[in-house]
Amino acid sequence: MKKFTSLLIGVSLALAGAAFAQQPEEQSTPGPGKKQGTEKTQPAEPKTPKTRGANLATPEATASKQTGAMKETGATNEPGAGKGRKARTKSETATGTETNVSGQPTASATPGAKHQAGQRGEKGMKGANAKTSATPVTAASASAAPSVAASASAAPSVAATGQQTTGANAAAGTKKADPQKVQQVKQQVQQIKQQHVNFRAQPRPDKVPAVTFSQGYRIQGSESWQGPQYEVYRSYHPERHDRGWYSSRYNRVELIGGGYYYWNNGYWYPAWGYDSSAEYYAYDAPIYVGHRAEPPDRVIADVQAELQQMGYYQGEVDGLLGPLTRQALADYQADQGLVATAVIDEPTLDSLGMS
Repeated sequence: MKKFTSLLIGVSLALAGAAFAQQPEEQSTPGPGKKQGTEKTQPAEPKTPKTRGANLATPEATASKQTGAMKETGATNEPGAGKGRKARTKSETATGTETNVSGQPTASATPGAKHQAGQRGEKGMKGANAKTSATPVTAASASAAPSVAASASAAPSVAATGQQTTGANAAAGTKKADPQKVQQVKQQVQQIKQQHVNFRAQPRPDKVPAVTFSQGYRIQGSESWQGPQYEVYRSYHPERHDRGWYSSRYNRVELIGGGYYYWNNGYWYPAWGYDSSAEYYAYDAPIYVGHRAEPPDRVIADVQAELQQMGYYQGEVDGLLGPLTRQALADYQADQGLVATAVIDEPTLDSLGMS
């Protein structure tokens, strides 16, 4: 009976030793909530059955318990001068070699635990790489925001530039005048004309350059001006003759503003060749004044003063049909629905109330 009891106790101790020998392998597996990789862990090395107390103190068990805790530990330097150890960084820890909180190396885990720790380390490195790769994208997005803002702020810049160009064109004479102001000025025509009863234009080649004689000259765009009131301009071409030729054909030839003009049927024309020493003409074209044969410089001054008060003309009242005056005429004509001839013609003078 005693032998049977001793045998039974021995068998129980052997089974208990075998059970505790397998306990470190089970403890090295991931705990609840942690995912196991698709790869299987390597089988643990066979161990000699030991007593209950010896199995509880094995280094493998201690390492298995510390594996989860040491995963979160950052890189620490181990004492290396006396033991010949190298400083371990966090990247080395991720490969499977871990250090505890105090910086001392932990006991080596079982091969299965090493594999699992290495697998978790790889996952950690992947996560870190994902964060690292995500960071430049975020930075690029952040840097793109100012670019978009710059483009948006450039839009107002691009819009402001267009307005400046429009303003420049308006300064050149493309802006519209206030219709009420135009009507008010038209009602003051008689006062304006009274101011220029004794007006005489003077040559101003420094302000208004003179044009030169060209026999083949034609008024630009006149071929498209339709209507009998524009026939004079469509058919006009300058001619050069001497004093006798003009005197035998026209009753009035006068020196006006530095050049001689002859009057014919409501228009004043440049008398090219009448006096070669007095050929200052601001513009080579007929000037309509009506059948009262008023001097052309006086009529030009009246028109300039009226357009000036309306807001079309920005120059001086000098009685010369220069570029600024022609631009003001073209703008007024366009606003009034007239043909933009840029000259003083019959429809324009009628519209201004000066015919």
